[in-house]
Amino acid sequence: MDTGNASMASLASQICNHIASIFSKPSIHPPALDLMVAELASIASQKGRVFLYGVGREGLMLKALCMRLAHLGLSAHFVFDMTTPPITSKDLLVASAGPGGFSTVDAICSVARSHGGRVLLLTAQPETGSSVRHANVVAYVAAQTMADDGGGEKSRTLLPMGSVYEGAMFVLFEMVVYKLGEVLGESPEAIRARHTNLE
Repeated sequence: MDTGNASMASLASQICNHIASIFSKPSIHPPALDLMVAELASIASQKGRVFLYGVGREGLMLKALCMRLAHLGLSAHFVFDMTTPPITSKDLLVASAGPGGFSTVDAICSVARSHGGRVLLLTAQPETGSSVRHANVVAYVAAQTMADDGGGEKSRTLLPMGSVYEGAMFVLFEMVVYKLGEVLGESPEAIRARHTNLE
């Protein structure tokens, strides 16, 4: 392996190991993976819809999950897409507020609850965040966000600001998709068949 590839592999390992380590942190909270799979399987069994929302890079991770949920056969919609239907009491909103709260996340969760929707909130601040009060279920992701990244420090970190949380979201969602596919009995062929062909 040449020096450039070795350096790249070393950085990749450091990033992956850092993200993996957050899933082994001791916690009094139930595992986010179990909570998410249970909530999504329940909605699927009731033929309800799943709505997803997050801001910034958290939102991008949730868009990726939205796509995979559609591939698994769920009716999945990202909030603010032009074709997003109204939420009802049969539906689930999956929202993220890594640092604990955002005004938009608070508002959307509140509206979802006011229409009878169930709210699953992902956060790194399960005790103190403003968004928690709007959630039926809180999935704790024990990762650093912009709220606790030591913003004034001069030294560069490999995963700055909320990157640890956002990377953990991606990994968590891949685990969710894998486990949910098992629970729903979805074959790889059925999942692939739902992928768009307009590319």
